Amino acid sequence: MNWTEAENKLSATFKFKDFMEAFAFMTEVAFHAEKQNHHPNWSNVYNTVTIDLTTHDAGNVVTDKDRKLAGVIDKIVSKYIG
Repeated sequence: MNWTEAENKLSATFKFKDFMEAFAFMTEVAFHAEKQNHHPNWSNVYNTVTIDLTTHDAGNVVTDKDRKLAGVIDKIVSKYIG
């Protein structure tokens, strides 16, 4: 979707209809992140979720683990904001 790679991280910001939709999205992402044992740095303010992905055990750089999780996140977000 709208991922940018800079400063050794993949970053994206997503806007949802409301807080409940943003939180539902985050919950779904959390289940997938846990399965991959790869957890995002993220924040949520009302309907906006900001995500930064970096692989900590690789020295805080972007790896295929980050790109894989970003792809999963893109699939999830498309259910909410098409």
